[in-house]
Amino acid sequence: MRISPVIPTVASLLLAALWGLSVFAGWGLEAFCTDGETSAACAERLDGASTLSGWFAMLAALLTVGAWVFPARFAVLIGGAVVAWLVAEGVLFVGGMLSR
Repeated sequence: MRISPVIPTVASLLLAALWGLSVFAGWGLEAFCTDGETSAACAERLDGASTLSGWFAMLAALLTVGAWVFPARFAVLIGGAVVAWLVAEGVLFVGGMLSR
């Protein structure tokens, strides 16, 4: 069964955008920092979660590119990419909750 490349690719790109905005645009700081706390202290606590999450995000990006470079393995690679993006988001979320 051949899957359409559009839907999993869009899912991968949307998860990449969500991860990027959470890490680089300050969405993570807004979500997990309390009102009376400085951004520097919160960013320091979230740094470990962001770094670990970044490894999964890098894997997901490589798998996404690999899916397009090797179309014979598209379904396996793009499926792995979506799972890796979900793990990256999960690590960031759990790390943020633990750093509260």
